[in-house]
Amino acid sequence: MSERGTSHRFDHLPRVPLVSPIEPPPSRWSMPAEGPVDDSDLVALGADLEPGTLLCAYRAGLFPMPFDRRRTAWFSPDPRGVIPLDGLRVPRSLRRSVDKFEVRMNTNFPAVMQACAEPSRSGAWINRAFCDAYQRLNELGWAHSVEIYAPDQGDLLVGGLYGVRVGGLFAGESMFHRSTDASKVALVHLVDWLRATDASLLDVQWTTPHLVSLGAVEIPRTEYLQRLAAAIE
Repeated sequence: MSERGTSHRFDHLPRVPLVSPIEPPPSRWSMPAEGPVDDSDLVALGADLEPGTLLCAYRAGLFPMPFDRRRTAWFSPDPRGVIPLDGLRVPRSLRRSVDKFEVRMNTNFPAVMQACAEPSRSGAWINRAFCDAYQRLNELGWAHSVEIYAPDQGDLLVGGLYGVRVGGLFAGESMFHRSTDASKVALVHLVDWLRATDASLLDVQWTTPHLVSLGAVEIPRTEYLQRLAAAIE
């Protein structure tokens, strides 16, 4: 039986304050909040990965992925996957796993991205340009990482996730694990941090059976855009 996140706080997890990020120069590109959508939820091609462009995209409900060697694809899924911040499922086995690891935040963003970009992973898509772009966002205070370490393995990084925070939105980008439950523990901490810092929307892009088992649901794109507008207001 699973238990929902509203019933607990993991008070032993580190409390990381929300620091005001640095606003970069605005993008020279216009990002459509809505547009032609095919079966892959592709909305547009082109633009760049400058910090201002990425933030403009997230504020419009878009996120990027590589399309080919020159172009970036921008997606706006319909339906959209989200995890309600009061709906994270934390079974007892996962509660026990939380106590096995050490959780840190924003102490080794590059290592988390590199682990998520590992070419041997199924469906790997993160390339060097994306690593560089999100590192710049991290340096400006917009991109965040949750890192999971195993003290009994020589302080080894065994899991984590990263994403972008804009106001009350956290756009989850990717997660990885090298030890059982490590990525789930990262998600538990992320949700705990988002709730503690008055966030309202956790975007996971598309749902998967794994994310659904943790509480992810699908909502229409129109509803997502309404929630997004309220979250970043």
